[in-house]
Amino acid sequence: MAYLSSVVRRAASRQIPASGRNIRLRCFSSGAGQTAEKSVPYHKTLKEESSQGKGPTRPLPKSANVVVVGGGSLGCQTIYHLARMGVSDVVLLERDRLTSGTTWHTAGLLWQLRPSDVEVELLAHTRNVVSKDLEEETGLHTGWIQNGGLFIASNKQRLDEYKRLMSLGKVYGIESYVLSPAETKDLYPHMNVDDLYGTLYVPKDGTMDPAGTCTTLTRAATTRGASVIENCPVTGIQVKADDLGVQRVAAVETNYGTIQTPCVVNCAGVWARALGQMAGVNVPLVAMHHAYVVTERIEGIQNMPNVRDHDASVYLRLQGDALSVGGYESNPIFWEEVSEKFAFGLFDLDWDVFMQHIEGAINRVPVLEKTGIKSTVCGPESFTADHKPLMGEAPEVRGFFLGCGFNSAGMMLGGGCGKELAHWIIHGRPEKDMYGYDIRRFHRSLTANNRWIRERSHESYAKNYSVVFPYDEPLAGRNMRRDPLHEELLQQGCVYQERHGWERPGWFNPRGAALVLDYDYYGAYNQKPHGSYLYNQLLGDEYTFDFPPHHDIIKNECLTCRNALAVFDMSYFGKFYLVGPEARKAADWLFTADVSKSPGLTVYTCMLNKHGGVESDLTVSQISPGTQVSSLTPAFEGDGYYLAVGGAVAQHNWSHITTVLQDMRLQCKLLDCSEELGMISIQGPASRMVLQEVLDADLSNEAFPFSSHKLVKAAGCTVRAMRLSFVGEMGWELHVPKQDCVRVYRAVMKAGAGHGITNAGYRAIDSLSIEKGYRHWHADLRPDDTPLEAGLAFTCKLKSSIPFLGREALETQKATGVLRRLVCFTTDEKVPMFGLEAIWRNGKVVGHIRRADFGFAINKTIAYGYIRNPDGGPVSLEFVKSGEYMLERMGATYPATAHPKSPFDPENKRVKGIY
Repeated sequence: MAYLSSVVRRAASRQIPASGRNIRLRCFSSGAGQTAEKSVPYHKTLKEESSQGKGPTRPLPKSANVVVVGGGSLGCQTIYHLARMGVSDVVLLERDRLTSGTTWHTAGLLWQLRPSDVEVELLAHTRNVVSKDLEEETGLHTGWIQNGGLFIASNKQRLDEYKRLMSLGKVYGIESYVLSPAETKDLYPHMNVDDLYGTLYVPKDGTMDPAGTCTTLTRAATTRGASVIENCPVTGIQVKADDLGVQRVAAVETNYGTIQTPCVVNCAGVWARALGQMAGVNVPLVAMHHAYVVTERIEGIQNMPNVRDHDASVYLRLQGDALSVGGYESNPIFWEEVSEKFAFGLFDLDWDVFMQHIEGAINRVPVLEKTGIKSTVCGPESFTADHKPLMGEAPEVRGFFLGCGFNSAGMMLGGGCGKELAHWIIHGRPEKDMYGYDIRRFHRSLTANNRWIRERSHESYAKNYSVVFPYDEPLAGRNMRRDPLHEELLQQGCVYQERHGWERPGWFNPRGAALVLDYDYYGAYNQKPHGSYLYNQLLGDEYTFDFPPHHDIIKNECLTCRNALAVFDMSYFGKFYLVGPEARKAADWLFTADVSKSPGLTVYTCMLNKHGGVESDLTVSQISPGTQVSSLTPAFEGDGYYLAVGGAVAQHNWSHITTVLQDMRLQCKLLDCSEELGMISIQGPASRMVLQEVLDADLSNEAFPFSSHKLVKAAGCTVRAMRLSFVGEMGWELHVPKQDCVRVYRAVMKAGAGHGITNAGYRAIDSLSIEKGYRHWHADLRPDDTPLEAGLAFTCKLKSSIPFLGREALETQKATGVLRRLVCFTTDEKVPMFGLEAIWRNGKVVGHIRRADFGFAINKTIAYGYIRNPDGGPVSLEFVKSGEYMLERMGATYPATAHPKSPFDPENKRVKGIY
C-alpha cells in the first residue's frame, strides 16, 4: 500500500512550474505508484458487461431522424432530451458499452455556482434531472448524493471571487454561505484552517454516479421510443452536396449496416476529432491524461462536503468513507495517439506529474498524510482552447452537430447541455444563450490550427483553478491574426488583447512596447520560461477586483476622446459584402431595420432568430457596384451591402447569415474582406477639424450627415469614410485597404498633433460606450434577449409591412408586454463592478448585472442588467421608475439609481456635432 506521506518522503526535491508561479514539489520514486491498483471507485460500472467483438446489441434501422454517436454523459443526455421533446426515430450508437470512453472514470462532481449566469442555469437543470426527474420517470435511483460543496479561499482575492458567485446565486435561489475559518472547522473537523481566509459553503452541491445516471437516462429514452445500440463503432459519415452545393449529412456507416439520416450528433468525447474528420468537420480539441487517486478508509470523513481548494489546485471528493484526490496540474500529459480500441481503459499514473497535488491535499486535510492509497484513476479527457464545450451545428456541414470537448465537466453540464443541444437540433437554435459553447465562436482559421489548439488548451487546463479576473488575457496562441497597424501601435505602447485569434488594442502603456512573446508553457515540458516579461507583468498588475492600477490611463484615453479626439484601431472588425440579384430580398429578411433606402446611408440594425432573440448587432451600408475587383469597391450585379461586425463575433455572424441564405435558397453571395481592409475610427469634438485636413471631402453636417458614408481620398489613398460613433462623439470611421493603413494613420496623427490627439483602445471603448448606453453583443445583448427588452425597438421596421426574421415573435411580445427589461443603473459610491452583481428592487432580487464599467465623464459606476417583475407581470417603464434599487457586489449592497435614458448626452447631440 502506498501512503501519501511515504511517497513524499521517498521523493527527491525538485522544481515543477505551476500556472503563473513556481512551487517546490517532490516526485514519487519509480516504484511508489506500483502499490496502488488502477480502478475506479464506483460500486458498479458497465465494464463487466463489455463485449467487444460480439456485434451490435440490436439490429440497425435503415433510417433515423437523428443519430447520436457516443454513449457517454452527453450522448445519453442528448438522446433522453430528444425523446422527451417528442422526436421519434432517434438512435444512439456506442462503439463499446455505455460510459466506456471517458464517462466511466469521471469524478462526477456537481458544483452549482459558476461565474456565468448561463452555466448556473445549465447546472441547475442537470441537478434536477439526476436528483428528481429521472427517478420520478423510471423509479430508479441515479446515484445522486447531496453532500454539499466547500470552496476554499486562502487569500482575499479568492474569497472576493466566491462572494461574486454567492451574489449571483441569490438571483437563482441557490443557497450558499461565506464561512469563517472557525465555522469551516466546525463543518469539516478534519480540515486544517490555519491558513484560510474563509470558505464558501453550498449545501446542495453533490456527486453523480456515471453508470447509474447513464443507464437511467437511456432507460427513460428507450421507454419514449429511442433506440440504444452498443458494440457498434461508426466507420464513416456520408456527406452529400445539395443542388446549391451545400454539404449536408446523408448517412452513418458502420460495419453492420448504414443508417440514412439528415442529422448526426458527435458526442464521441476524446474520439470526437476522428469522427469529425469522417465528415470533413474540424473539431478543435486535444486529449490529455486526467487523474485522481482514491484513499483508504478515513475515520470520520463520512458525510463531509466535497472540497475545491483552488489555490492548491486540488479537489477532494467524498467517496463513501474515503476521499478521491485530484486536480489540474501545469504539465498535463497529452495523449498523442488516440486509440480506437481504448474502452474502459486507464493509464498508469505518472507520479511525477500528479505529485504537485499531494502536498496541497495533505496541507488541507492532514489526516491524508497517514492514509493509504487504495487505487489510482488516470484516464483520457478532452480539452478545448477556452475550457468550454463544443456544441451546435458545424459550419462545414449542415446536419452535423457537436456535443463534445467538455473539459472533464461532461457529467455536471450534461443535463443542461443535452437539453439545449436537443432544442438546437429540433428548432435550429438553443433556448439559452449558448454562444460561449457554440463551435461558431471560433474563426475558421483556428479550428484546424494545431499549434493554437494545443497551446490554448494547455493554458486553459493549467489555469482552470486560477481566479477569474475581469481583465485577464491568454498568453498562449497569440499573434495568430494581426492587422496592418499592429507594429505601428506596438511601438507606441499598445497593450494588446486577444479575441479569437485577433490581436486588438486594449490600452496604451506610457512605459513603451509590451511585446506578446511565444508561449512558454509556463516552463513545463522543458520549455525555458520567459524571464522579464513586461506584457505578463502588466496582466499580473491587474489581477484584482478593485479598480485596476491602469485605471487613470484608461481615464485619460476616455476623457481625451470626450474633450478633444482619440484614434481607435478597429481593424479586427469583420467586414462582409452581401451582393447579388437577390441581395435586397436577403437584406430585408435578415436585418430588423430598413437598410435599402439608398446608397450612401449607413444603418445600425440587428439580426434576429425566429424567436426574436438578437443574433447580432451591426452596421449595414448600401453600396453601388464597383467597376473592378476591389476590397473597397467590389464589382457585382444586383444590390450590394457592406456589413461591419465586431471581430470577436465575426464567425458567428458569417455562419448565421450563411445558414439563412442557404435555408431561403437565395441567389446572392457573402464575401469576406476582413483581412483586406483596416478600420481606423477618429472620435471626439475635434475630429471634424482634424479630418478636414486629411480627407478631400466636405465634412459639414449638411454635406456629410451622421449615418452616411462616402468614398473619399485620405492622404492620397481611396477610403470609405463613414460618419458613425460607438463612443457617443462626433466622428468618422475610415475603412482602408490594408496596404494604405499605415500611411492614412500617420496622416491622421500628424494632423491631430496640435489638437491633443491620442491613441485609445478597447478598454476605453468599453467605458465610453456603456456611458453612452450603446450595447455590446454577448454582454447586454444576446440571442436570448429581444430588441424590445433591450431598448432597441427603434432598429425594427415594425411600422412597415416588410417581413423579417423574428418579426412575428416581436409583434407577439409587443402585444403582450415585455416580461423583462434592460435597465441602466449608476451608483454614487465609486465602487468597481464587472457584471454578475445581483439587482435588488424594493427588497427583492429581480435580476443581475450583465455589463458594468466606470464612466469617467459622469464620474460614476455604470451597470446594465435585465430586471423582472417578481409577480410575473410585464415590466413597464413605470415599473422601472417606481422602484428603489440596490446592487449587491460581493455580499455588500450599494444604493443605485435607475435611468430610463443614458445618463450621458441623453438628447444624443454630440454624435450630431452639437457641443
